[in-house]
Amino acid sequence: MANRFAFLEKQYIGRDYIRICIRLIMAAFCFGAYVYERDRDNTQDLFLVVGFGIIGISILLLFLIHYKITIDNGSVTIDGLWTAKKVKIDLNSIVNVRKDTYSNYLFNNPVYNLHRKGSIRFYSSGKDAIVLTDRDGLEYYIGTQRPNEMYLVIQAEMKK
Repeated sequence: MANRFAFLEKQYIGRDYIRICIRLIMAAFCFGAYVYERDRDNTQDLFLVVGFGIIGISILLLFLIHYKITIDNGSVTIDGLWTAKKVKIDLNSIVNVRKDTYSNYLFNNPVYNLHRKGSIRFYSSGKDAIVLTDRDGLEYYIGTQRPNEMYLVIQAEMKK
């Protein structure tokens, strides 16, 4: 079966390692409080339920798609989750493509179509991003797990 798109990548909202660690630490705290409060009060079962709830939500978030990037026919299409509008970037209006780090911060919130200081940002996890600059000077920061492959595919699509 042939590939339908030149590039396809799905970004999942629950696969950021820092967020996974935070959720596991919260669950471990709940389980520790359950063991510590075992013989003291009737509320100890609440800690057990909350701990398993955190782990259950973490498992569900691993399969929840934040956005999907497709590159085909001279355009980059970013489709967000549920009610988010589809963003289509025409590669004919792009004058510069570069690989960059998304942010120097350790913690970054997942964003979709965030307009900020002359740029539009799409980010789910990781540190790498592809930056597209259009004729008006607007920059599109697209977070990706495969920056080298995406960079090469965008350059090849721009040459067509």
